[in-house]
Amino acid sequence: MGFIAVPLGYLLTFIYKLVGNYGISLIILTVLVKLLLYPLYFKQIKSTASMSSLQPKMKAIQEKYKNDKEKMNEEMAKFYKEENFNPMGGCLPMLIQVPIIMGLFTLLRNPMRYIADENMIFAVHQSFLWIKDLGQPDLWILPIAAAVSTYISFAMTQQLTGQNEMMGGQGKSMNMIMKYFFPLSILWLARAYPAGLAIYWAGGQFIQIFLNIRMNKFRAKLKEEQELEEKRRRAEKQLEKMKKARMKG
Repeated sequence: MGFIAVPLGYLLTFIYKLVGNYGISLIILTVLVKLLLYPLYFKQIKSTASMSSLQPKMKAIQEKYKNDKEKMNEEMAKFYKEENFNPMGGCLPMLIQVPIIMGLFTLLRNPMRYIADENMIFAVHQSFLWIKDLGQPDLWILPIAAAVSTYISFAMTQQLTGQNEMMGGQGKSMNMIMKYFFPLSILWLARAYPAGLAIYWAGGQFIQIFLNIRMNKFRAKLKEEQELEEKRRRAEKQLEKMKKARMKG
């Protein structure tokens, strides 16, 4: 991911020249990246939330045509068209986000490999708050903050996307394992890599928590709109039946 790490290195250098503090520069970089990725994250959450609300109808179609795959695919395609839903809508935003996140990880794990400015050699080893050297690992405070924020963010994202509702027993079990295993992995990694990387990750996860709170409000509003739309459709179908019954009478 060096081809992404290099331009991010230029951006980090530019920010550092403005503020003169490497720790604050990392926080600003984290905020900028989160703001840049927010529209993609919003689209991803919107798509997965929509899929979660449509899941009962999708399961009904799959159950009805389980012995006729061709007919089931036709009905599913018809259903997607009626609901104006793209099943791949949540994948593209996620795929775009991954290289940027990996590029940041590559940059902050070994910053001087991707930053040409010699002044940054000293910058990456500056102290920040209780951390004496941002180029060295912080053994406890940052790793714990990164792990706790990751756990909260991961749990909130699961709730937002309705992953557990859409998955079977095995999928739910895997999600539960990841819910605890992933934060523990972050704890271990944060103790092994430079504190600057842990600042980016912990800061990013805390920002994600606030974004998830906002997304939760959006999802509640979306669910309310979908319920109103469903009531409207039922009312229209009922009126249509009544009209047909009158015509026959």
